[in-house]
Amino acid sequence: MKKPKVLVTRQVANEAISLLKTVADVEVWVQDEPIPRELLLEKVEQADAILTMLTERIDEELLSRAKQLRIVANMAVGYDNIDLAACKKRDIWVTNTPEVLTEATADLAFALLMATGRRLTEANRFLMNGEWTSWSPSLMAGQNVYGATLGIIGMGRIGEAVARRAKGFGMRILYHNRSRKQQAEAETGAQQATLEALLRESDYVLLLTPLTAETRLLMGEQEFSWMKPTSVFINVSRGGTVDEAALYQALVKKQIWAAGLDVFQQEPVPQDHPLISLPNVVALPHIGSATEQTRGEMARLAAANIVAVLEGQRPLTAL
Repeated sequence: MKKPKVLVTRQVANEAISLLKTVADVEVWVQDEPIPRELLLEKVEQADAILTMLTERIDEELLSRAKQLRIVANMAVGYDNIDLAACKKRDIWVTNTPEVLTEATADLAFALLMATGRRLTEANRFLMNGEWTSWSPSLMAGQNVYGATLGIIGMGRIGEAVARRAKGFGMRILYHNRSRKQQAEAETGAQQATLEALLRESDYVLLLTPLTAETRLLMGEQEFSWMKPTSVFINVSRGGTVDEAALYQALVKKQIWAAGLDVFQQEPVPQDHPLISLPNVVALPHIGSATEQTRGEMARLAAANIVAVLEGQRPLTAL
C-alpha cells in the first residue's frame, strides 16, 4: 500500500525524522532558511501531513491547494501563523508543542531580564571595544534584580515557571491574567493585579501572552506611560503584542529605563530597525526555546502527533 507523504519545512532532530519514516515517505527542506512560499504551495498539494515552523503561513491560499492534508503539526506553542478556522472547516488537525519548552523559555526570559537590568551586553561591548580605561562607582550601573517587583503579563505555564525563578530571587511577583491562578499564588506568593496596577508598580514587566486579536498591540503608548522611569520591559511572547514605535519613544524619552526583546513584528529584524540602535535595548533572535534538548523534544512531539493522525488516532496535543 502506498505510504502517506509528510513534508517537514526545516531540518529537525533525526529522531523525529526517523519516527515519521516508520509510517510515511518524508521530504525535508534542509536549508537553514524558510522554504520559499511558492515551493511550499507546490509541495503541500501532495502532502498528507506537514510539520511546520512559525515561519510558514498556513492560510486559505495554502489550504485550498492541500487536497489530502490531514494534519498541520506546528513546532511551537504559539500558532498565530495558522488559520485555525480554515483548518477546522476542512477537518484538518492542528497541533502545537506545549509544556516541552516551558522551562527553557522561562530560563531565557529570566536571563534576558537579568542581562537587561544589569546591562550585561552593553558592558560586554564596552569592554570589547576597548572603552574600559578605569573603574568608577557609576560604571555600567544597572538596576537591582534581587528584591525587585516583577510583573508578569500572561500567567500560563511559562509565566508560572518564571515566577518560580523570581521567588528564588526574593522578588515580589504581580501577574495579570484572564483567570486567577491560585496554585501559582500559593507556590510563589504571586498576586493578581489589573494591567495598569501591574505596570505602575513593577520594576520589571515581562510580556508572555499569546498573540491573539485581544493581545495584538497590547503594549502601546498608554501602557508604557504607566511604567516607572526606572523600569525594564521584557518581551518573550510575540512581536505583534507590542507597538514598537511606542516602545521606541518610551525608551528615547526615558519613560522607561530599558527593554529586552526576543521577538519582533518583523523577523528577522531589519538591521536598520530603530529599536536595535539603542544602547539600552538587549535584542535576541527569537531563541526562547533554543536549547538542543528542548528543540529535539519539540520535534519529536510534532512528529508523534503526525504519526498518531496517520494511524487513525487522535493527536497528543490537538488545538
